Amino acid sequence: MRARFVVVSALPIKEYHYRRAVGFCTAPSCNGFDLYDTVAKLRLTPTYAKRADAQAECARRNETACA
Repeated sequence: MRARFVVVSALPIKEYHYRRAVGFCTAPSCNGFDLYDTVAKLRLTPTYAKRADAQAECARRNETACA
């Protein structure tokens, strides 16, 4: 059986940072991790800075979803 909630990388921020001396820009980066609901097919709003925090919340939500 598949878990209802899974951890995914957060959506990238669409800000580009230009380096003055080098002359190129860095690509957008991901800031943290989101939870994804596989039943409703949507990302949940809280974003976690650490993967361990996101996995702990994911495990908690999966326990309550099965109960």
